[in-house]
Amino acid sequence: MQRAFDRARQLLEETRGDKKTRKTEEFPSIERTLPSLGSPASIPWTQNISSYLGSNNPLAGPVDPATESVWLFDNTAYRPIHPYPHRLQPWQADFHAAFFKKGTGKDVSKAVADIADKVGLKEGSGQERERGERTIAERLQSFVDVVAPARWVEVKLPGGKVQRLGPGGRSATSQQIVSFGTEHANGATVETDAVKEELTPHGPMTTTFAEPEGWMVISDIDDTVKVTLTPSPTGILRTTFLSEPTPIASMPALYNHIQSLLNPTWFYLSASPYNLYPFLRTFLHAHYPAGTILLRDASWMDLSGFLMSLTQGTEAYKRDRMVKVHSWLPKRKVLCVGDSTQSDPEAYGDIYRMCKGWVKKIFIRKVTDVAEMDVAEKNSPERFEKAFKDVPREVWQVFEDPNELYAAVDALKGT
Repeated sequence: MQRAFDRARQLLEETRGDKKTRKTEEFPSIERTLPSLGSPASIPWTQNISSYLGSNNPLAGPVDPATESVWLFDNTAYRPIHPYPHRLQPWQADFHAAFFKKGTGKDVSKAVADIADKVGLKEGSGQERERGERTIAERLQSFVDVVAPARWVEVKLPGGKVQRLGPGGRSATSQQIVSFGTEHANGATVETDAVKEELTPHGPMTTTFAEPEGWMVISDIDDTVKVTLTPSPTGILRTTFLSEPTPIASMPALYNHIQSLLNPTWFYLSASPYNLYPFLRTFLHAHYPAGTILLRDASWMDLSGFLMSLTQGTEAYKRDRMVKVHSWLPKRKVLCVGDSTQSDPEAYGDIYRMCKGWVKKIFIRKVTDVAEMDVAEKNSPERFEKAFKDVPREVWQVFEDPNELYAAVDALKGT
C-alpha cells in the first residue's frame, strides 16, 4: 500500500515537462517490462499492520542482528534560531535510519539478465557479459532485501549518550530530531554508530556541524556532478547498474575550489530512492566534498519504481526538501547547482521566490551530450527565463564548461 501511495503522490506531482519526457522516451513501456525484485509478503503481519502507527507503534521491537540490518544516513547538525540571538542554542540534527531484512529478496538472475539485455550487453559475449552481470547483481542487492518496518535501533551519540532511533513506519525508515548534549566547532564532524555495530553493514553515520551563518551549497547529483543520462530509461539503467560511476568533467575541481574559497556546508539533493545511498555516498566521497545526501524516502522493490523516482514529480520533491533545509539553516547564504535535464531550474526558481534572500547564486549546467534529450527545448532561453521569473539576472547563470564559473565563484567571496 505504501508503494501505491508513493506512486500516486509522484503522479499527482508530475509536471508537463515530466509527462512529455516520459512519453517521448517511452519510460512507461520500459517500466512495464522491468521485474519485481522482492516481496513484502515476507514481512510478518504484526510488523506490517502495526507499521501504520509509525513512531507511536507499541508493537515495534529492536532490530534483530541475526536477520535484520540498519542503514544510518549522514546528516548536518544545526542550531535552532532563537528569538533572542544572544542565547546560544544546543546542536540538533535530523537522524534518518532505514531498516532491512537480510537475504529476503528473491533470485535476481532473471532481473540481471533482463537489465544486461536492455543496456546492450550481448548474449555470448563471453567475459564481458559475465563481468557485466556480476556488477549488475552487486548493485541490485540494495533493491532486493525486503524492508523491515516497526523496528528501532539504539545508537551511541558523542559523549556516550544512547539514543533510540525509530521505529520505522510503512517505508521502514525513521526520521527524528535529536539534540546533542555536547559542543562542537563549525565544520567539525563526529561519527555515530549502533550500540551493536554489527547491525550497520555500511558503517556509522557522520554528522557535520554547521553554525547558523556562512555559505551552503545545494547540489543536484544526476547529470550535475555524476553522469546519469536521466532523459533515457536505458541510460539510467546503464549508468546505475553497469557503468563505472563517472563524475562530470571538471566538476570535482570546481567543487574543491568552492570548498577552499567559501568553506560551505554541503547538501547533495537527488530524486533517487534511498536504496542507492551506499552507491551514491561512495561515489561522492571519492570525488567531491563530503556532505549530507538527501534522497526520496520510498524504497522500491521493483525497478519501474526506481525509474519513476527519477522522472516523476522531481520539482515538487526537491522544492519540499529545500524548504526543510531552509528551516534548519535560514541564515546561510545558498549557492544552488543543477542541470537542464529535468526540473532543477524550476525548483531553484521556486525556492528563490519562496525563501526571500536565502539563495544568492544559481548555476545550471546546460546538458548537450544526451542523445535522447530534446536539447533545443530543455536548453532554450525561453525555458530558463520562465523558470527564473522574478529572479534577478545576475543571480542565475547557465554554463556548459565548469571552467566558466570560477570568476563567478570568486566574486562570492566576501559577499
